Amino acid sequence: MPKLYTVRDMIKAWDEAYGEDLREEEGFLEILKARHGQDMRGRLRTMQRGNVSPRRTTTPKRKLSAWNKFVRANSKKKIFRFANGKLKLKKMGIAFRKTRAGRKR
Repeated sequence: MPKLYTVRDMIKAWDEAYGEDLREEEGFLEILKARHGQDMRGRLRTMQRGNVSPRRTTTPKRKLSAWNKFVRANSKKKIFRFANGKLKLKKMGIAFRKTRAGRKR
């Protein structure tokens, strides 16, 4: 049996080995799962890559600024919210400038 990389390749190899009528048979995927373990996709990925850890596909998150951290920490507080739920950014800005991080600039 050839080295398999995708589910499509696996189905194609099974068709060559056992005939296309197997696919119409009841429980074709159950047969594949029984032969190749419960998680076929994970197994196929490891077969494709070998035992190499996957590379990070997303870029790492950038650090929050001191202002962003202040807003995140205080946005739920009642003193920084209007009755309709909006933030009192002017009041937050004044409070931020009184903190150590706000005075640093």
